[in-house]
Amino acid sequence: MKKLVYQVAIGAQSKLYDFCTNSAKEYANRIGADYIKQTQPILRIAPNPFMNEREGKTGGWKKLGYMPIFEKENVFSYFKDYDQCCVIDADIYVKPDAPDIFKDFGFRHAAGSVYEGDLPINDIYANKIRNYSQMIKMFQLDWERNNNTGYQFFNSGVMLYNSDMMNKILRGMTPKQFLEQPMLSDFINGKGPLKWQSDQITLNYWFKKNKIEVKKLDWKWNALYGAVKEDKIKECYFAHFFLRDHLPNKGENIEEIISYVN
Repeated sequence: MKKLVYQVAIGAQSKLYDFCTNSAKEYANRIGADYIKQTQPILRIAPNPFMNEREGKTGGWKKLGYMPIFEKENVFSYFKDYDQCCVIDADIYVKPDAPDIFKDFGFRHAAGSVYEGDLPINDIYANKIRNYSQMIKMFQLDWERNNNTGYQFFNSGVMLYNSDMMNKILRGMTPKQFLEQPMLSDFINGKGPLKWQSDQITLNYWFKKNKIEVKKLDWKWNALYGAVKEDKIKECYFAHFFLRDHLPNKGENIEEIISYVN
């Protein structure tokens, strides 16, 4: 079986990101997977430039001319070459003793991810998830609900795909064609309340709208550092430093940061 670990790290990278991507590369080698790190933009997905500025996406994309977050969907172009693919965000540290995530995934689902409501989270972040999940609710689809964290959604920091099943679902769509579907235009353009959203809400909506079940992975595969309770974080396989600006020295003190999760 051919397996791929895929990451996107475009532009100058911090010490933390370099450390994390190196850990993912070492992990891929250990479990017998190929490793690809995309360092240049390929899809160059951008919002409609003629939208009212108060309605559309804001942020650094205007300087770049594209939105780097959507480059992760370029992994779709590798479905023809690999049986399974795993996308791991560049701010995720893979621990040296992490088991093979592909074995945990299996072949019964087209995609798999960690649902934030399944994390052993602290009360502060539970409240944030509950508020964030109202974004999900507005699409009026059949969302599962958790009393503590609201409507269930997965975190796109770690995404697993079974290539054969995804190819049948995509029906020949390229990654760019996938993101340029009319049904996703409001997400790409950041219309209304979607102004600050990334590929996470986009993927959650698309899979749910098309009634494609995304397997719930064990929370240990995407432990959000700062959200997971302190007494649980050391149990994880992948530590996701998604709030880098809140880390000591913004995560540049690698030894100190990693000591919290090892």
